[in-house]
Amino acid sequence: MAQTRSSSVQKGPTRQHSRTMDTFVSPIVESRRWLEGLSLPDDLPLLNLSQAAPADPPPEGLRRAIAEAALNDDASHLYGAVLGQDTLRAELARKMSDHYAAEISAQQVAITAGCNQAFAATIAAICKDGDQVILPTPWYFNHKMWLDMEGVETCPLPVGEAMLPCPDAAAELITDRTRAIVLVTPNNPCGVEYPDGLVRRFFDLARDRGLTLIVDETYRDFDSRDGAPHALFQVPDWSDTLIHLYSFSKAYRLTGHRLGAIAAHPDHLYEMEKFLDTVAICPAQLGQVGALWGLQNLDDWLAGERQELLNRRAAIETGFGPLAERGWKLLGCGAYFAYVEHPFSQHSEDLAKRLVRELGVMMLPGSMFTPKSETAGHRQFRIAFANVDEDGIQMLFDRLAGWHP
Repeated sequence: MAQTRSSSVQKGPTRQHSRTMDTFVSPIVESRRWLEGLSLPDDLPLLNLSQAAPADPPPEGLRRAIAEAALNDDASHLYGAVLGQDTLRAELARKMSDHYAAEISAQQVAITAGCNQAFAATIAAICKDGDQVILPTPWYFNHKMWLDMEGVETCPLPVGEAMLPCPDAAAELITDRTRAIVLVTPNNPCGVEYPDGLVRRFFDLARDRGLTLIVDETYRDFDSRDGAPHALFQVPDWSDTLIHLYSFSKAYRLTGHRLGAIAAHPDHLYEMEKFLDTVAICPAQLGQVGALWGLQNLDDWLAGERQELLNRRAAIETGFGPLAERGWKLLGCGAYFAYVEHPFSQHSEDLAKRLVRELGVMMLPGSMFTPKSETAGHRQFRIAFANVDEDGIQMLFDRLAGWHP
């Protein structure tokens, strides 16, 4: 006689409501599930345009520097300073000062375990339960997820023409619970580069209203503009208003080493240090060795990487015509991303799953970057082109141009 499993086996663990239940599953995690059991024909290789990450390893010289430290520097295997190695903080401050034509000190710079952690530390340092943060939409989904898990209310700020947020619209969202405004430039997911004047208007708004302006420049090394993209660091007492975030992951292909950075007032860093010490204790020591070597030796190599991304951007802009003829719209393009609107009546998430199965094309739907109440995302996709060359971009357009759901 067959035995029935007890209720204790059938049920999952008893769970009270938790902060993680207040947010959604990461779109990257969710989209990977679309590949389970997928078998594409040999003549239809998968074009994975879902995640913004370089697929190749760092340059050999950087890897050798890490290997040398792993073999011969015992300290590289031990706990380090919570805010990062002094040498790396000083070198990043010097490079930033040169890039932005400003004076940024090592005491205003901290190293984190990835740029996501930099954002998390920032929110932990300036917000408490029930506070509000203004986030332009389409948003970077991990920003929204962290705000949810911190009990911080997200105030969506829909972008306007050219996928740019409007400071006047942001001003209307400010309440006595608002603590910060977040900008990402070059933008994820839209790819657009925010003009200097626009960023300055947001800075002035934040300063005048006693808020923090958080500017995430994860993709600044691939900005099409030469020189500093904005002059915020040249403003006297910039750190009273601005918290700047950066990532080494894209610049030096250090994604697996998890290295980001923050530029902020030392008082903010003092508070962030409490969070960082509790979560990770210190950034990865070997990754910091690689980042320092990259800052000191890879300027020319990074310029080549930037040019390659600019070439891919040009390939998207010049090759988009056949899709435009079929009703597609290119809404934004730059850094690692193109953001597009499709011409079909179906929801973008349903189409995204079909595209994987039918065309071998994996893109994230715009609905993963917008609140449920915003219907614009139902017609949009993010194309992360960091992992495809110009031939891959042409292959993408060929597949999409001949497809109708």
